[in-house]
Amino acid sequence: MWDSIGQLTLVLGIFAGVLFVTYLVTKWISGYQNTQRAGNNVKLIEQAPLAAGKYIQIVRIGDKYVALGISKDNITKLCEVDEQALYFDEKKNRSALSFKSILSGIDTSTKTDQSGQDETESFETETLDHE
Repeated sequence: MWDSIGQLTLVLGIFAGVLFVTYLVTKWISGYQNTQRAGNNVKLIEQAPLAAGKYIQIVRIGDKYVALGISKDNITKLCEVDEQALYFDEKKNRSALSFKSILSGIDTSTKTDQSGQDETESFETETLDHE
């Protein structure tokens, strides 16, 4: 019996070690890629899908904003866009937020209807009345 418990502990330890090494390698690769892409002159502002494999992008290059049409085999400059014409939503910039801060913003309180009752209670009452 102790032999099988020892084997199970060993397998779980190896599994945890592999997961930990995978986590470290993933963090290292993402940090390496971010430093490779880091630059101050070119930044993707927004991207919207148009069809499968086709997108429109607004890109800041230096101090100019450009709308680009992106497809599988082609990139087309559509036009230059004035900065004043763009809407910058600070709430959409979630890349700097942690997962914990995003989760803490979720409202988990129970919603109430206009009469002050719990919505689930009023729904159950309505369902029972119709039967």
